Amino acid sequence: MTISKKLSKLQLISGTKVCEIFDALYPDILDIEYSSESEFMAALWSRYTPESSVLNGSVFEGLLAIIFYRSGIIPLYVQAKLSFVPNVDFDFVAYSKEFGPIVLSAKTSLRERYKQADLEGMMLRQVHRKSKSYLITLNEIEAKTVNQKIKEGLVLGLDDIVVATDQKFDALIAELKELSYYAPNKIDVLVSSRLIK
Repeated sequence: MTISKKLSKLQLISGTKVCEIFDALYPDILDIEYSSESEFMAALWSRYTPESSVLNGSVFEGLLAIIFYRSGIIPLYVQAKLSFVPNVDFDFVAYSKEFGPIVLSAKTSLRERYKQADLEGMMLRQVHRKSKSYLITLNEIEAKTVNQKIKEGLVLGLDDIVVATDQKFDALIAELKELSYYAPNKIDVLVSSRLIK
């Protein structure tokens, strides 16, 4: 069985082009030993030659999904919608007993796109007050700039910007590994003791 078939079966990647890339570049991805997640990401990303921004994002998301999976951060929801947070598809959501939803957004570069993740994080916190929201990127300079804005109170919906090839990513993964994850129950939109018709 090819690696893309294994990864697709595990729901870690999807899409024909992404599967072709993983078969060509990462046939050993589930077996590679690594000492840190950031070094693992750096080694894997260096094998890839960036193409279109959409494909770059899909490959980056696939690599992150595999790291989360191998780190035991599961169940993990991909391109997830949360109840009462309208019109938002979160890249990754892990639901923890400690905080409720933990959102992990993936952007290979930030430019102005961090503003979208910030707005989504603010919408999330209107419903899930204890939730956490992290933006994971590959661009160190942009991450430093936006983290300064978080410190200054100019970005409210994000807890942190983390570079996937930095030791801060290892710290985030270690922190996430300590939490207890579960699949949340489906909720009724309306509950009542009586219904008048």
